[in-house]
Amino acid sequence: MGIAHEKVEKNIGLMAVLVAIAVSLGGLAEIVPLMFQAEAIQPLPGIKPYPALQLAGRDVYIREGCYGCHSQMVRTLRFETERYGHYSMAGESVYDRPFQWGSKRTGPDLARVGGRYSDDWHRVHLNNPRDVVPESNMPGFPWLSKNLVDGPTIQKHMKALQRIGDPYTDAEIQAASAAVKGKTEMDAVVAYLQDLGKHAPRGE
Repeated sequence: MGIAHEKVEKNIGLMAVLVAIAVSLGGLAEIVPLMFQAEAIQPLPGIKPYPALQLAGRDVYIREGCYGCHSQMVRTLRFETERYGHYSMAGESVYDRPFQWGSKRTGPDLARVGGRYSDDWHRVHLNNPRDVVPESNMPGFPWLSKNLVDGPTIQKHMKALQRIGDPYTDAEIQAASAAVKGKTEMDAVVAYLQDLGKHAPRGE
């Protein structure tokens, strides 16, 4: 055993291959069970694929990099559940592609923000955050009020999600353009934010 070990230590190429194999096996041992578990996760009651306007809002939220400062993952720590509400559960994020879980908290967690503020508050806040939160360092997004949501783009997105398993009906996809007609990106983001956490369990 000592001789074999000595050969490996002296042969850098062989050692690199063996290290790669060991790391790969270790990674597979952790990842594969999670893949099968993910297939078994069911959405929580009330959790459905995002309607057209909310999906458009989520797309804008991701495009503008909101995730960089606002995670959507309430941890199981008491001080977090007291501030934000019930800890986040996997069944809430079944239709989130990509999910917005993370640990970045420059701004508050938004996993439970739905219904906490009025639509008008969100519009003012997104346009210029310091109008409602003077100490905020969040940038404003005034252009969202000017940009219209593109119906055909949302239809394509819904079709793509349908292909990978989201239970959108053909009728829902067909109606998507009409559902977002005349709506601004601001309308869409507000609709998305107002639904976050609405179907989460109550209490700790």
